[in-house]
Amino acid sequence: MDAPTPPTGPTGDLPSAAPPTTARVLALAAIVVAGACGGLVGHAVTDLQCTDGCTALAGSMGLLGAVLAAVGVGIVAVLALRAMAEWRTNELQQAARDHHPVD
Repeated sequence: MDAPTPPTGPTGDLPSAAPPTTARVLALAAIVVAGACGGLVGHAVTDLQCTDGCTALAGSMGLLGAVLAAVGVGIVAVLALRAMAEWRTNELQQAARDHHPVD
């Protein structure tokens, strides 16, 4: 029984092990949504605690919350994309070893 041949790209080379574009776009969307949510929470919490209408403080806390949330989700997204790339690399290497065994 022959081993399956690894898929090839449009130029005949092996395809890239980079995560698909859809995964990268979803990671970017998650970072943007987390930043927006962090900003809203930071602004709302500061606005509720302040009785004098301190909009500058609420805005700065909203900005800080947005940055912290976006950085946190960005770290998780990068780790997930790297894991996807490593997984695809391992699959391509295994397919190449199955197709060209060394005996």
